[in-house]
Amino acid sequence: MTAKSSPNCARCVKGDCHPPIKAGETPPMDRLPAFCPMRHQPEVIEKAVAEYNNPEVKEFARQASKQEFEGYEQLPDGLRKPKNPRILELIQFARKCGYKKLGLAFCVGLHNEARTLTEILENNGFEVVSVCCKVGAVAKESIGIKPEEKIFGAENWESMCNPIAQAEILNSERVDLAVMLGLCVGHDTLFIRYCHRPLTVIAVKDRVTGHNPLAPLYTSSTYYAYLMGKGKKKPPPPF
Repeated sequence: MTAKSSPNCARCVKGDCHPPIKAGETPPMDRLPAFCPMRHQPEVIEKAVAEYNNPEVKEFARQASKQEFEGYEQLPDGLRKPKNPRILELIQFARKCGYKKLGLAFCVGLHNEARTLTEILENNGFEVVSVCCKVGAVAKESIGIKPEEKIFGAENWESMCNPIAQAEILNSERVDLAVMLGLCVGHDTLFIRYCHRPLTVIAVKDRVTGHNPLAPLYTSSTYYAYLMGKGKKKPPPPF
């Protein structure tokens, strides 16, 4: 018996889950890679697809798919051109869903961005509740941080990031949609775990790239070659 392979869609070169066939045709299922979850976990997929029979879930998924479609301009020559930045898509999708009250959970390092985003959302008719990551003013020592592990020095007070409180505050406000802006790795995980409202992300934290974490991927053969490890990549050009 062949051992079951774990899903590894990132390495797939076939794309049989989105084949170039006509509407009404059946996607090919006889040439799936050994690691394809459609081969090994059809019951999991079937159970997941059944969730869309829930009218609320189905409508949410329908609006999300419409938003995806509207993110492109269909050109006369048959090509497509992307047209909506993420912030505009957030506004459009929230309107599609009938959301009125948005909750913004942000990092204090992006306070200016949070203020600007709040103004944009309010100018587009939304009520915005916002809560920063340092809410509660709880000392980092309370979670076991040592003095020498504080960013601004052992002699200074530092408030811990408090994503659980951020989530619970937005839960208590019963926001229609929570929006996450620039939370740190790990803190964002806790926020997602404890947030019980519909949730989306407008941006994630990346202190080096101006919050564009894909930049190292696009330069992984040059400037960020060291991320690939094993010394197989050439050094970056000297400019």
